[in-house]
Amino acid sequence: MAGSGRRPEHRGPPELFYDEAEARKYTQNSRVVEIQSQMSERAVELLGLPEDRPCLLLDVGCGSGLSGDYISEEGHYWIGMDISPAMLDVAVEREVEGDLLLADVGHGIPFRPGMFDGCISISAVQWLCNADKKSHSPPKRLYRFFSTLYTALARGSRAVLQLYPENSEQLELITAQAMRAGFTGGMVVDYPNSAKAKKFFLCLFVGTSGTLPKGLGTECSNEEPHQAKFTNERTRFRNVKGKSVKKSRDWILEKKERRRRQGKEVRADTKYTGRKRRPHF
Repeated sequence: MAGSGRRPEHRGPPELFYDEAEARKYTQNSRVVEIQSQMSERAVELLGLPEDRPCLLLDVGCGSGLSGDYISEEGHYWIGMDISPAMLDVAVEREVEGDLLLADVGHGIPFRPGMFDGCISISAVQWLCNADKKSHSPPKRLYRFFSTLYTALARGSRAVLQLYPENSEQLELITAQAMRAGFTGGMVVDYPNSAKAKKFFLCLFVGTSGTLPKGLGTECSNEEPHQAKFTNERTRFRNVKGKSVKKSRDWILEKKERRRRQGKEVRADTKYTGRKRRPHF
């Protein structure tokens, strides 16, 4: 169920869509691997994990273990769940470090209460909005998933779910069921003014109401972190992929902001930040 960084076209249940050939093609695509790694890095960053100890994370829709690779590189442990046997077979062949479970998350998260220090999911949750069988009710499946996930997470932890909503109604359905299950939090939107680079991360808190992180690419706006506003305004200094042009002022500000969130010492922003120096002869 893990995503490729592009909006998936629904062609039936994910366990059928990702057959053996599709699973291998997916995992061997260098572009897919790069995007998956970037989104996994951002999801783990949004979890706000403690730096002094390794954590146990749940990877929902783990696929062939691309997200898990990043979790392992960061020194954490993980358990992955996926509905596609072909994807999990590839993960086993790749000898990923996490434990794997073949399961439909629409049936719930089958782990003991408070077991996980956090949860990530890359491009998987939107699959629960599809009624692939007559017995499937998207609202009920979403609520079952979120309510059991809430129980499986330790108090004070977070779940960060990257998803590709088809429309605002689907986004509202997913968020509503998460809040109904007891979560607080909301949507973090990275690069909201870019059609290609825009990414949705549902950032959920367990037991306590935390401050919702700010989306990337919003540093120069007055947008509140907990509000996902959609505008047609163009953002300065963007390249064709929607990211700030390297070495530009916006690019430098984004990099400094990311370092601040990591707790590193960063020089204060001034009117000279990012300004080119005059050449010396």
